[in-house]
Amino acid sequence: MPKKKVIEIVLDTETTGLDYTRERIIEFAGVRLENGKIKEEFQTLINPHQHIRKSSMAIHGITQEMVADAPSEEEILPKILEFIGDYPIVAHNAIFDYSFLNEAKLRVMGEKLENPRIDTQMMFKEVAPDLESHGLEALTQRFNVDLKNHHRAMADAMGLALSYPKLKKLYLQRLDWQRKQLDNVDYLFDRYLRIQQSIATMQAELQDLKSIFKLHFELGGGPLVAETGEMMVYQSKQSFGYDLADIKEVLESIGALEKAVKVNNGFIDRLCNGLSLSEEYKQIIKDARQEISETRNIQVIKPCK
Repeated sequence: MPKKKVIEIVLDTETTGLDYTRERIIEFAGVRLENGKIKEEFQTLINPHQHIRKSSMAIHGITQEMVADAPSEEEILPKILEFIGDYPIVAHNAIFDYSFLNEAKLRVMGEKLENPRIDTQMMFKEVAPDLESHGLEALTQRFNVDLKNHHRAMADAMGLALSYPKLKKLYLQRLDWQRKQLDNVDYLFDRYLRIQQSIATMQAELQDLKSIFKLHFELGGGPLVAETGEMMVYQSKQSFGYDLADIKEVLESIGALEKAVKVNNGFIDRLCNGLSLSEEYKQIIKDARQEISETRNIQVIKPCK
C-alpha cells in the first residue's frame, strides 16, 4: 500500500513591527514539505508602503530601500496563499506569523485564514523542557542544523524545515507514550501530587541548610570547599527602591526608560479584560499591543478547608 502523502508548509515572516493589527509583512518565505522532504520553496520581499520600525530593522536588517521595488501586499498575497494552499502551517511561535498572514488576508480578501497551524516552539518545549531557551536557534542547534543568516525569512524557514521532521518524530513518539498513560491518569495525578509535595519539602530543606551556611559566614567563617571542587562563598549586595516620577526625566534623556521600566503585562491584560476601565481606555491599551504569544498550563486547585 503506497504511503500517504503528508504535505506541510514551513514558513517565516519578517515585519515592519510586532503589532499585527498595525504593522505589515515585508518578507515571506515558505518551504513545502512532503513526508518531511523539501520539495518546493517560495520567497519574496513585500513593499509595506509604511515605515519599518528601527527596532525591527535592527533584527532582520531589511531597509526601506530593499523593499522599494518589491510587490505590494495586494499583488503578492494571492501567490503566497496559492503556495500555502489549505495545508497545515508550520512556524516557530506560529501565532505570530499566522496572525500577520490572517490580518493580511482579511485586508486584501475580506476572509480569514483557515489553515491548521503547528507551533514548533510549543512542540520543542514539550520535547526538551529542560532547556533554558526554546527559540529557533536553540532548536536548530539541538538537531545539528546550521542556521545561517538568522532572522531573514528564508534562512529561518529553511532552518526550521530541516529541524522539524526530527522534532516531529520525537514529539509524536512522546505523544504516543503519553496517550498510552491516559488509562492511568487518576493514579498519575496522585503521583504528581506526591512529587510536588516532595519538591516542596526538599526546597524547605535547602532553605534550612542555606540559613546554616549564612550563619557560618556571618560569624566569620571562611569559604566552604567540597571534595569535588565546588566552593561556597558569602556575598552581600545592596539594592534600592526608586521613585519613578523623580527619575523618569533622566532615564528618558539617556534612552534608558524602556529598559529600566518593565510593563506588567499580566496586570495590563487583567485591566483590559476587567470592568473598571472605560471602552475608550481599553481601546488605547489594545492599540498599544506589540506582540502575541500563547501559554498553556495546568493548575492544581486545593480543596477548601
